[in-house]
This record gives sequence, C-alpha cells and structure tokens, in this order.
Amino acid sequence: MTTATKSMNVFMKGKAKQAAIEEILVSRRFEDEEGNPIPFKLKAVDTKRIEELQDECTVPQFKKGKKVGEEVDWKRFACRLAVETTVYPDFRDQELLGSYGLVDPCDLVKEILNVGGEYAELIQAVQRVNGFDTDFEELVEEAKN
Repeated sequence: MTTATKSMNVFMKGKAKQAAIEEILVSRRFEDEEGNPIPFKLKAVDTKRIEELQDECTVPQFKKGKKVGEEVDWKRFACRLAVETTVYPDFRDQELLGSYGLVDPCDLVKEILNVGGEYAELIQAVQRVNGFDTDFEELVEEAKN
C-alpha cells in the first residue's frame, strides 16, 4: 500500500465525489418537440434518508389483534425511494400532481409509468443508482408481484 492509500485525508469531509445525476430512458412514451424520448434524471439518495424511508415504510404486524412485530412494506419503500431518487420529472411537483388529481407522489409515479415494464425499469434504475445489490433487488421484485 502506498502512503496515500493509508492516509485518512481521502475520507475527510468534503473529499468524496458528489453523486452524479444519471439520465435513464424509462419510457419512450414521453417525447420532446423533436420526437426524442425524454430521459428521467436520477441521483443517489444518502444513507440517512434511505434509513428514514425504511422507518417510514415499516408497518406493525398483528396476529389475533396483538402486535407481533414490524415489517418493511418493500413495495411502498421501493416507490418512495424512486420518488426521492428521481430529480426529473419531480413527482412531488404540485402542478404535476394536480394535473392527475393526485396527492401522493407514489400514486403519480404509477400513473405516469402505467405500463408495468416502465415502472419496473424505473425501480431497477433507482436500485442501481443507489448502489443496492441483487439481494435488495430480489426483495423489491418480490414485493412488486
């Protein structure tokens, strides 16, 4: 190992590269004025926010009226993560939500990407952009079915 590799300087605050915005073609149904498909823009969400989303998507489990534990609603989590990761279009935009008569950004994602393969494409891209491995992808895939 070189001295530079052992140095802690590379891990100091502000030294990490910022997550880049990636353009992903999720659907060919949305086109610009020239007829070119419009890519979605995705950016990785930080770990703290991902944990908050997991907490927000955790629901109590009951058996015979008694709480027996908690479980993450993976379908909801996958959609919430997609909303957080997608920079463009902005699924939280009030005008966009209003044009569909919706309030929940997750409902909007599913309304805009109402062809099943499009939604699956977005979820897969979101997982990849956020650095999740196959195990998580399998959980989300299982949740979608």
